[in-house]
Amino acid sequence: MSAPSGNPIPSAPPSYEEALGINVNYPHPYPVPGPVQKPDGKGMNPPPYMGQPPPANNPVTVQTVYVQQPVLFYDRPVQMCCPSCNQVIVTRLSYDAGALTWLSCGGLCLLGCIAGCCLIPFCIDALKDVDHTCPKCSALLGSYKRL
Repeated sequence: MSAPSGNPIPSAPPSYEEALGINVNYPHPYPVPGPVQKPDGKGMNPPPYMGQPPPANNPVTVQTVYVQQPVLFYDRPVQMCCPSCNQVIVTRLSYDAGALTWLSCGGLCLLGCIAGCCLIPFCIDALKDVDHTCPKCSALLGSYKRL
């Protein structure tokens, strides 16, 4: 059976490379595997992929990690978990004279309050630094410096 116009009938359609015009004679940068048949001719097996090890049936263990946000200490009590005794507590506050207290005292001295009025900042907690301690184990948890 031949075609009436004299052109032979192609036996198979062109390959992908031939259809796109890719030079099939150009060497490939990687080996192109051909089809592999079993000796008995039944079916085809793809070559094994060597990039990854075969999957193992190991159980996956999941560990949940809780990350505690950093606690910001101000001049108010803070509810938190004490890192020393691991109890949920509300911090106990203690006030100490800090830089703002001494600067206020010096400023009042410069204004002429030297008859004892310059010591007023040492009586005002709003001008002092604040230390946060645990009421259960008395551990120092943090400080708030005014300056």
